[in-house]
Amino acid sequence: MSQGAIQGPDATDGAAAPADPWLAKAHVLVVDDEPGMRNFLIRTLGPRCARVEAVGDTVAAGRMLEASHFDLIILDNILGGRTGLAWLAELRRDGLFTEVILITAFADLETAIEAVRAGAADFVLKPFRTKQILNAVIRCLDRAALRRENFVLRRQLGAVPRADVAGRIVGTSPQMARVRELVARAAATPSTVLITGESGTAKEVTARALHAQSPYADRPFVPVNCGAIAAEIIESELFGHVKGAFTGAASSREGLFFYAQGGTLFLDEIAELPLPLQTKLLRVIEDRKVRPVGSDREIPVDVRLIAATNADLPGEVAAGRFRADLYYRLDVLRIHLPPLRERVEDIEPLAMMFMDQISAQLGLPPLPIRTSVLQRFETYPWPGNARELRNRVERALILGAFEEPDTGGPAEARTDDLAEVEKRHILRVLAACDGNRAEAARRLGVSRKTLDRKCAEWNA
Repeated sequence: MSQGAIQGPDATDGAAAPADPWLAKAHVLVVDDEPGMRNFLIRTLGPRCARVEAVGDTVAAGRMLEASHFDLIILDNILGGRTGLAWLAELRRDGLFTEVILITAFADLETAIEAVRAGAADFVLKPFRTKQILNAVIRCLDRAALRRENFVLRRQLGAVPRADVAGRIVGTSPQMARVRELVARAAATPSTVLITGESGTAKEVTARALHAQSPYADRPFVPVNCGAIAAEIIESELFGHVKGAFTGAASSREGLFFYAQGGTLFLDEIAELPLPLQTKLLRVIEDRKVRPVGSDREIPVDVRLIAATNADLPGEVAAGRFRADLYYRLDVLRIHLPPLRERVEDIEPLAMMFMDQISAQLGLPPLPIRTSVLQRFETYPWPGNARELRNRVERALILGAFEEPDTGGPAEARTDDLAEVEKRHILRVLAACDGNRAEAARRLGVSRKTLDRKCAEWNA
C-alpha cells in the first residue's frame, strides 16, 4: 500500500519538532509492513519534509526507488518474506547509496553489527517516540550533507585557485552586462546550460555565479574537468561503481553525480569526453538516471547540469569527435564569454579585483596600477584572457613592480590571426618551462591533454 505525501495530523506526542534545514527539503521513503507504523511516520514526517512515501514491502519500495530519488529510507527489518537487512545489502551491491535508518522491535548485538556492515546509517528500536525518530532522521540527513560538503571542499583544495571570489562576474562592458543578464535568466530554471569561450575567460566563475543565483544554491556545486581524468576511470568517477566491477574495485564507491545530488554538476572541457561516455551522458540527461559501473540498477538523480568548453563544438560534431545529439541536448541555453581583447574596458576592474584578492592572499601591500600600465594592458591581445591577467598581477606583486607584457616583437604584435597568437603564446610558455608540458599546462590553465593535442597539431 502506498501513502504518498500524506499531510496527516501531527504525531508530536507533545515534543517540539527540532528545526533543521535539511529536514524541510528531504524526500523520505518508509518501508514497513505494519499499516499503523506507516501512518505514524507519515503523520510525524509529512508536515516536516518535502515528500514522504510509505510502502509495505520491498517490491513496491524498489519501484519507488527506480522512479525517483529519495534522500532517506526508513526500513523495518522484519518484513513479510525477507529481512530489511537482506534488501539493504542488495541495494548496496547494486550501487544505491541512499541513507538508511533500520527500525526493528527485535534487536540484539549481532543485528546491530549486521546493520552497520550492510550500510545502515542508524539503528532505532521499536517502540520509539516522535522525538527519537525525528532526531535520528535529522542526524542522518546532517551527516549525509556534511559528507557531501567535505567531499566538495576536498576537491576544491586540490584545484587551481579560482580567478574570482563568490561567483562574481566582473566587468563594465556591454558584453558582460549581457552575460550577467543571461546568468540571471538561466538561474531561475533547471535547464541545462552550455558555457563557451576561450581558455581563461572565467567559465567556472560564470557557472558558480549561475549556481549561486539558482534554487540549488544551498546544495553542492561539483566541478569536473573532463580533460583531466583518464578515459579509463572517468565513467566510474561520474557514475560510481560497485564492489568487484573492475580490477582494484575493492569496495563500492559513489560517483560525482551522487555528490552533486540536488545541486549542480559542472562538466568543464566537455569536448574532451570520450565518445563512449558521451552516449552514456546523453542517456543520463534524457532519463535522469545513472548506472554505476558493474551494476544492473539505474538510480534516479536530481542534478542540474552545466557544461563548458573552449572548443568549437559544431566543428567537433562535423569531425565526428562529438555526438550531435549530445550537443543539441547541452545547447539548450548558451552563454558565450567574449575574450578579454574584445572588452578592454573590463581590464581595469579585473586588474583591481585581482590586486585586492591576491595581495590579501600573499600578505603583501597592493601595488598602484598606473595609467601607463593600463594603457599597455589595453593594447596587449591577452591570449590567456583573465587568467593571464591574474598571473600578471600576481607576478607584479611578487616582484614589486609591473613588467611590460611580452608582445614577442613587432612581427608577433602585427598578426591578426588568433590561432597564431595562441600558438606563439603557448610555445613561449612551453619554452619558459624548458619543455615541461605538465608545468606549462599548469601555467596556461589548461589540461595536459589539451596541451598535448595542440603540440601534436603544430608538430612541436
